[in-house]
Amino acid sequence: METGERIYNLKRLYNIKCGIGRKDDILPERFRKEPRHDTGTGEFLPDLETQLEEYYQARGWNKDGVPGKETLQRLGIA
Repeated sequence: METGERIYNLKRLYNIKCGIGRKDDILPERFRKEPRHDTGTGEFLPDLETQLEEYYQARGWNKDGVPGKETLQRLGIA
């Protein structure tokens, strides 16, 4: 699990270096805007910004989606 987390964080750091960041962390338009017409969730479309904040926090990243110093140290990434 730790190796996978290390790889994922390294990929994120590479993407950041290439200019890919929070602005690019979006879902396809159809997921964000098209109603689903199902009985389980109805027309509810969750807020992407809230989801990103929670996801970044769970990953140990800052509000911009950059891996934090503690996360990198824990994973042995200098």
